[in-house]
Amino acid sequence: MKNLQNCSAMGMKSLLLLAFWSAFCMQNSASAQRKGRSQANQVTLTQENGKVVVKVNNQLFTQYLFGVTELQGCKKPVLFPILTSKGAPITRGYPLEPRSGERVDHPHHVGLWFNYGDVNEHDFWNNSTSVGPEHKGPFGTIVHTGILQMKSGKKQAQLIVTADWLDKDNATLLKEKTAFTFFGDTTLRLIDRITTLTALDNDISFKDNKEGMIAIRLARQLEHPSNKPEVFTDASGQATAVPMLDNTGVTGHYRNSEGVEGEDVWGKRAIWMDLTGKIGDENVSLVMIDHSENVGYPTYWHARGYGLYAANPLGVKAFTNGKEELNYILPAGQSVTFRYRIAIASKELSVPEIQQLAADFEKKYKTSMEAISNKK
Repeated sequence: MKNLQNCSAMGMKSLLLLAFWSAFCMQNSASAQRKGRSQANQVTLTQENGKVVVKVNNQLFTQYLFGVTELQGCKKPVLFPILTSKGAPITRGYPLEPRSGERVDHPHHVGLWFNYGDVNEHDFWNNSTSVGPEHKGPFGTIVHTGILQMKSGKKQAQLIVTADWLDKDNATLLKEKTAFTFFGDTTLRLIDRITTLTALDNDISFKDNKEGMIAIRLARQLEHPSNKPEVFTDASGQATAVPMLDNTGVTGHYRNSEGVEGEDVWGKRAIWMDLTGKIGDENVSLVMIDHSENVGYPTYWHARGYGLYAANPLGVKAFTNGKEELNYILPAGQSVTFRYRIAIASKELSVPEIQQLAADFEKKYKTSMEAISNKK
């Protein structure tokens, strides 16, 4: 009997130990799950030498490049590279990180940028250290001047920066303040860029010019397949030859909010543009969205099959064959704000999905300068 009681006591102790161990494991598992959820879709900003690195769950999304070394002669800050949620670059590598098989024209087309071809008769668009003798200038340069805010967070992060638009003599024409909001989840990446330009003591003229204004230079896979060499002429009448290349793996296709598709989207007004294609086995939609409070809404699109993907609200003459013209004047001491959303999806987005992204963007920034008015 005594042995039976001892066995029973030992069994009870074993059961209690087992129950305690199970509860301990379950608690740790629940804690790990909560920690995993709290770390999910974290968007982080880290400042390094000449750049701010943007990551989603410790995976590179993009970089805001503003330092001389990193830009290698680029005459404005840019976002480069820009990657999908699966890590594929949607931006061309040249001239910063050239890749085999891509085009090497237009060295001033770098990543995602914002500038214009004629500001007080200065060409900001074509300026780079690789500019050829065919471009006469005078050229303007955009110089990063500071970081006002870096705020990482769950699903999104915000970066607010300042810059000066300088003329050929390094005099400041415009003060720029830009708020970037970076969003990331499992298959979608968003970049909201809200830029305010302020004139100083003199009126600033944005003469009607097709070279502008927010633009991306695309990876080769997202270009339209080329069936012949092309020659493209800029606003100054200078020509650049763009050769026909091997079309293997080249799958890009434009469509806009008005139902226009292919290269016919060039020079058309639209609220948004969607570029679909494949990078390897990954389906990609790259959408750029205009905002109703922007000048020239809905914008004209300076979108080319060879990989230039740009929205230009101020260049009207070239897109209407001279029937209309817009020479925008920003009075001294006044400001103007431009708002754009770029969506990078690791799937082909439907029209209703794009319309929802546009509606959300419209609502989020409905009040002028909402994103940056409180930042001095």
